[in-house]
Amino acid sequence: MDEQLQDAPHISAQPPDGSIGISQRDAPPVSYFERKGRKAPLWKPRRIYFTAAAWEQPHGQRIAERLSALGLPYERLKGNRLPSFKGKDVRARYRDAKNTLAIVNAPPSQLKLQPIPPSADYQFHLAKGCPAHCQYCYLAGSLPGAPVTRAYANLDDILTNNAHYLKADGAVTTFEASCYTDPLGLEHLTGSLSRTIAWFGEQERAHLRWVTKYDDVTPLIELAHNGRVRARFSLNADWVTRRLEGGTADLAARIAAIRRMALPRSQGGGGYKVGAVLAPLMPFEGWQEVYLEMLLDLREALDFEVDLTFELITHRFTPGSKEVLLEWYPNTSLDLDETQRSEKRNKFGGRKYIYRKPDMEALKTWFTEQIGRLFPEGKVLYFT
Repeated sequence: MDEQLQDAPHISAQPPDGSIGISQRDAPPVSYFERKGRKAPLWKPRRIYFTAAAWEQPHGQRIAERLSALGLPYERLKGNRLPSFKGKDVRARYRDAKNTLAIVNAPPSQLKLQPIPPSADYQFHLAKGCPAHCQYCYLAGSLPGAPVTRAYANLDDILTNNAHYLKADGAVTTFEASCYTDPLGLEHLTGSLSRTIAWFGEQERAHLRWVTKYDDVTPLIELAHNGRVRARFSLNADWVTRRLEGGTADLAARIAAIRRMALPRSQGGGGYKVGAVLAPLMPFEGWQEVYLEMLLDLREALDFEVDLTFELITHRFTPGSKEVLLEWYPNTSLDLDETQRSEKRNKFGGRKYIYRKPDMEALKTWFTEQIGRLFPEGKVLYFT
């Protein structure tokens, strides 16, 4: 939201002409964070492709209707292979790919769900890739090919398949939907997140978890989630969201969104369980002061009874992701100095660089103590 509107006492719905209307009388009050925040722009990809198989899916047709309503043109492909990206250099290919949305079917391999501890019992995918430009992107170097965002049209099959993974003993099974994408960043184009929340709202033994850096939660507020969905928001220092997370909502807008999602229905909110994913945590100079300000802002926004969790994730990178990220963002201010890190190997011999033990211990101890002090109702799920 524009900075000049910070002091406006009431903000009405956006008029048809796209301007922002101010009303002292008709609009309900908005929180400080809603007035302060810089909302994320709605992504409007320059190129949109439907594969032939995706076009035949009912959800593919729903997506096409949404795109037409938004005035976004798309191309129907004769087959299921996407066009190649042949820019003159890596940066050009990156720009082309990040401006492209492909509506495809999830391959059969993605219907064989994999466990994803400590986040959830299983992960499933609504899409692969996202419109954000995070300079530490965890998908860089791990997903093959150009970073095209692929939204899945066979959503009905994906959701039905989840039912096959419910625990036999009748206990609740948790599913994570945002390992490869930010589902809220695509919601205006696909409607997939709303449909998924509605599906989980009907399941007595399945709970959904998803995370976002975006803030347009309006389509989700009135959905019948029945307490079976936890909406999590990625939070970080304000300078991180502004400098390293291009195309996303800033910290204040995300805090406004988490407040709106968590507010009871009787107060105009969504009544969701919520979570704060604090990531990627970084021990930069003065980090305690900056992160304390972030936590205090969150505490001020959640000034009511709330079901709240925290996940604490420190920054890490692999040699492959560093190479890709520096090609995409050659002028990044992100610290990628291996000499200041510890090397960690997985069972397959892969390497990643994490913070040294003293830094990791300092981050874990400080955040655990501050969250315990400020959010006695909150639960820290893990630190990594």
